[in-house]
Amino acid sequence: MTAPSKRTLGVYLAELLEAYSVDTIFGIPGVHTVELYRGLPLTSIRHVTPRHEQGAGFMADGYARVSGKPGVCLLITGPGLTNAATAMAQAYADSVPMLVISAVNAVGRMGSGNGWLHELKDQRKLAEGLTAFSHTVYNKDDLDQAMARAFAIFSSARPRPVHIEIPTDIIRLPVDRDLAVRAAAMPLRPAPRAEAIREAAHHLSQAARPLILAGGGAMDASSPLRALAEALDAPMVMTVNARGILNGEHPLAVPCNASLNAIRALMQDADVILAIGTEFGPTDYDWNETCMPRLSGTLIRVDIDPEQAMRGHRADCVIVADASATAEALLKSIDPAQSRNGAARAQTARSRVMQEDVNPIYRASITLLNETRQTLPNAVIVGDSAQPVYAASVTYAADTPRSFFASATGFGTLGYALPAAIGAQLAAPSRPIVALMGDGGLQFTLNEIASAVEAEIPIILLVWNNRGYGEIKNFMIARQIEPIGVDIGTPDFIGLAKAFGASAETLDKANDLPRLLREAAKRKGPTLIDIDETMYVKERG
Repeated sequence: MTAPSKRTLGVYLAELLEAYSVDTIFGIPGVHTVELYRGLPLTSIRHVTPRHEQGAGFMADGYARVSGKPGVCLLITGPGLTNAATAMAQAYADSVPMLVISAVNAVGRMGSGNGWLHELKDQRKLAEGLTAFSHTVYNKDDLDQAMARAFAIFSSARPRPVHIEIPTDIIRLPVDRDLAVRAAAMPLRPAPRAEAIREAAHHLSQAARPLILAGGGAMDASSPLRALAEALDAPMVMTVNARGILNGEHPLAVPCNASLNAIRALMQDADVILAIGTEFGPTDYDWNETCMPRLSGTLIRVDIDPEQAMRGHRADCVIVADASATAEALLKSIDPAQSRNGAARAQTARSRVMQEDVNPIYRASITLLNETRQTLPNAVIVGDSAQPVYAASVTYAADTPRSFFASATGFGTLGYALPAAIGAQLAAPSRPIVALMGDGGLQFTLNEIASAVEAEIPIILLVWNNRGYGEIKNFMIARQIEPIGVDIGTPDFIGLAKAFGASAETLDKANDLPRLLREAAKRKGPTLIDIDETMYVKERG
């Protein structure tokens, strides 16, 4: 395609995104955003069209979680942004970098109340509650600064969504054709202060029963954090977003929900706790909403966000810094111990979890996850809010960081796994990508199968089918509430998937799963595997 006759701010935006190493954008063009698309053919950026803007947001989320780079959405004003709001909120809750660029009505029209197409009362204010910041662009310099601020947050601070909106008349402003495009230099992530490292190292070196609590903010610190755990002989409890920092074979690994009694006992027994990259969120530490766990030992908190370091448990020592740099500094400063009984303490906690918290449905679910991981080495498993994913939250050990994540904790949305898996596959095209969801959650975003077919994305959809909202039904029964609204009509997923152009199979016997997974992994497009819960639990629970 030939270059546009003139260089507009919309064209400049595409050039600027490429300068910041953006290679994929998720969006649905509309009359308010077509000028933002004018420059895309001049770049190497890939555009992926979802079937709903919520899908665009979830795709960007999945792309970001696997790649570590921000996922980028391009949305129309009004309904485009409101449709993506749930995905933005999920990314905000889990500290996922996401750049949301939208149009907004022209200057003088936005927020006028006159009823212009897609007009919101205050679009930027709506987005502010879902983002690190929301900014309205009025000229090229405004855009340059907003983009620099966004990528500084993504690279150097607690990553969260950023929203940048451009009025439809501003998009068309001319930009000097000879003006060079360059990304801003990014600030370094904060390094730990020497005195804080000395204090923390002293506590850890003197500990008899040290413990590490690792959260999603530590997922890129796996190498030094693993070495630190080994030097301290300290068990490591990993939240859902931290799974894989230690793999399941590591004797110090405790890939279990910190709300469980066995893990609470481990935490209370510890005389020094290093909490690194974890916000102490209730969905990780107080799943049943009874109370936060009691800690009797010295607490050291490492967080890149100073405000978050003050929430939840009050620490005895606070380090506001990058997790990896802090783990490396502590490793150099501690006195390694020959043995602190770490492996035995970790084994006791894991065994208690399996005995006390894993029912037949959860046991079958964990088997499903482990069999998938073993059949498809290096796979990424993307979970929805569904029974097998809740089981994984209780205890599931990923092999590496960024290879298991889900929407069941944090914001806890439904319909996440399918579109997020599409984004994950685009971020890691050589890895098998598996979306694990229930039949109820799948119906939230079922139409995104069409997106996967169109883009030839070979994701594998494992549908845990209990013909309704099974987890909620069990919860209502336990509360002695008559189940209403949970036994929903379940469509023919096999027929629907094939109608979209995808491959589809029914799992008739649990033993057939490895074969179906291997066959699906060889295909160019998506494959849906329908799993009857009753059958699978009977054979694997």
